[in-house]
Amino acid sequence: MIKKGFYKNKRVFITGHTGFKGGWLALWLTELGARVYGYSLSPPTDPNLFTIINLTERLGGHIISDIRDRKALEDAIHNAQPEIVFHLAAQSLVRKGYGNPVETYETNIMGTVNLLEALRHTDSVKACVIVTSDKCYENQEWVWPYRETDTLGGIDPYSSSKACAEIVATSYRKSFLAPKAAVATARAGNVIGGGDWAQDRLIPDFIRAVIKKEVMNVRYPEAIRPWQHVLEPLYGYLLLAEKLYNNGSPYSGAWNFGPDETDTRPVKWILEYLKAHFKGASWQVDPCAQPEETLTLKLDSSKARTFLGWRPLWHIEKAIDETIKWYKAYLKGEDITRETLKQIHEYASQVKE
Repeated sequence: MIKKGFYKNKRVFITGHTGFKGGWLALWLTELGARVYGYSLSPPTDPNLFTIINLTERLGGHIISDIRDRKALEDAIHNAQPEIVFHLAAQSLVRKGYGNPVETYETNIMGTVNLLEALRHTDSVKACVIVTSDKCYENQEWVWPYRETDTLGGIDPYSSSKACAEIVATSYRKSFLAPKAAVATARAGNVIGGGDWAQDRLIPDFIRAVIKKEVMNVRYPEAIRPWQHVLEPLYGYLLLAEKLYNNGSPYSGAWNFGPDETDTRPVKWILEYLKAHFKGASWQVDPCAQPEETLTLKLDSSKARTFLGWRPLWHIEKAIDETIKWYKAYLKGEDITRETLKQIHEYASQVKE
């Protein structure tokens, strides 16, 4: 577990803090007492978690800008003088990557370069966690989980851009940043949780179909993914950043944060579970031609279990139940900040146990 008080008054810089994962991370860090500075585009959807929970009020700094703007990013980091950096800003959708590959490569590769170049010239930074993706591995369509030592790759622009971001991070870490700053990359599973409204994501698409009383179109119902609640990998990132800060290079490199293999389920299993909790919900296979995607994806998190003491705490049913609880609270007009914090505190209490 994270050492009590570690994040209190730490200066933490987050890129992508207006996004789904970034919003949950920023909120959790403020609860831990950190002084959080955010740099991101405007919230990508309406509604969105960032606005719903009034996150701006909790931040030490909040800049709306593009990570492709190297000068703006360098100025923001220089002014914040952070000790710890979490890089989450990205173009994060597979289908959007097919539609706009140039933006995807510019954002995910050169955005990472811009961040690392800024860290190269910022002496205050001691630890940096760069979030990439479970899709950064070369697609083998095999049945066993990918490990951190497996080959990087990717057919589609999104996946290949994340593999490139991994290579860039390794290069900067070894060429410029060590031993001054310790840098690690984090590869999480398919995260779910309240507050995600992105297009082409399973649960947000399902919730939108429920609200509109429409039949949901599904691309690949047989696709197998490592589903996990958003708090699971975020706790891994927090734990990893502490180790990087205190112990440096032994914790640099790549880390998987995925669910237990028993929680790796096909898309249709998730849909049927959701369907049982929303009256009138239904789905069908999308009749339109779909871009190529990985059909089987699993992560081996043995490294994180062994060296960080991290392990998944909320199994798939619990993860979906908490996600459903969040969206139902939102649809009823309840206090969403309270619900989001409640889930963070419940998860944190289990970590302590």
